[in-house]
Amino acid sequence: MTHADDEVMDRVRRALGRPAAASSAPPDPPALPDSIVRLVGGDVDLPKLFAQRAAELKMIVTPVTAASAAGELAKFVASHPIRKVALSVSPLLERLRVREALSAAVPTVKTWDELTLDELYDYDCAVTDVDYAVAECASLVIRPKKTHGRGLSLVPMYHVAFVEEKQLLPDLVDLFRELALDADRSNVILISGPSKTADIEMNVVTGVHGPNVVKAFILK
Repeated sequence: MTHADDEVMDRVRRALGRPAAASSAPPDPPALPDSIVRLVGGDVDLPKLFAQRAAELKMIVTPVTAASAAGELAKFVASHPIRKVALSVSPLLERLRVREALSAAVPTVKTWDELTLDELYDYDCAVTDVDYAVAECASLVIRPKKTHGRGLSLVPMYHVAFVEEKQLLPDLVDLFRELALDADRSNVILISGPSKTADIEMNVVTGVHGPNVVKAFILK
């Protein structure tokens, strides 16, 4: 509530003959033990859990090393009808030499800073990094920015993400704690598998409102 709101409520209390409020600040929430609020313990194999939950959501997960990552990506792209690939501007993708590998596999590869959003609609696939990945719900967490527009993970029919093991968080409690420290936390995308929708008869269709295939490479 604002200061003006407080004044209005104080007038209402006085008119009703009630005492003024001691404080307008909400009380601190009660402390809850991790055993109640958490679904994933700290001793869980996070890459394994992420892959298990991802499979349930129709997300494809493959473990790779830094040395094999670019080659595995090129194989994936070559096995699908992909001709144009957009990349986020990412130190991780540069380190893995992703652009070089893709340039030998497809006719067109461009980074986000070389594209407009309108042009992105002509691209089949986007390859990005992530900020976090949540094992509990197999969610990729991306904070859009100048080097990584929202459209990259939402427009092309194929979305490939590279996740470093250090970015894996056990559950949403950990994610919200991390985001609480981020000044731009209101602008966050959580991706849990390919786009899905269902009609009144519960016939599920993927790829209507976003990527039809989501692939995650977990860097060991």
